[in-house]
Amino acid sequence: MDGRRRSLLAALALAPLAARAQQPASGTDYSVLRPEMPVETQGKIEIIEFFWYGCPSCYRLEPLLEAWVPKLPPDAQFRRIPAVFDDPRWQRDALIYYTFEALGVTAKLHRPLFDAIHRSRLRTEDKPALAEWLQRNDVDLKRFDEASASFGVQSRVRRAAQLSASYRLEGVPTLAVHGRYTIKVEQAKSYEGMLATADHLIGLARKTLAATK
Repeated sequence: MDGRRRSLLAALALAPLAARAQQPASGTDYSVLRPEMPVETQGKIEIIEFFWYGCPSCYRLEPLLEAWVPKLPPDAQFRRIPAVFDDPRWQRDALIYYTFEALGVTAKLHRPLFDAIHRSRLRTEDKPALAEWLQRNDVDLKRFDEASASFGVQSRVRRAAQLSASYRLEGVPTLAVHGRYTIKVEQAKSYEGMLATADHLIGLARKTLAATK
């Protein structure tokens, strides 16, 4: 057997091992939740991004998410949840996010608020500065204040705090796949790695769901 053929056979033999080595591994690239968390997107594979507007890592992940989410398979659904810890800054920013949702302006203002915080140094605790920014972005301040004080928005902030605790978040950004797995950038080694790992876990979740039907 010549050297070239031996090299080819060796490469073929090692290929399955290399493929397995490249797969994300539980405990290193992601964590398995026990017990599993219930999901709200019935009939779909649920992907959650836990984030905070003041988080530089969340800001760096955002443009990658904007490109990744539209390419998700039809049986997957993405949603954001603002993480809420025992810190008034996180609670306030969660309130802003859910107020955007209540006003129907999330698609218009989510990324611009990130930009304002991380590029223009807007501090959301500075009420006059935030009010000025909202007005420049065509948000009626009276409607914003009414929505933020509403029972629905306040309930969603409390729910976000409960989920942050139930998912045992240690920081953000954290991706959660169908209540079974969580991914941190430290585990996946990069923001691109987080999304690649999420793609892998969507496949695992799909197989598990198919087996239970």
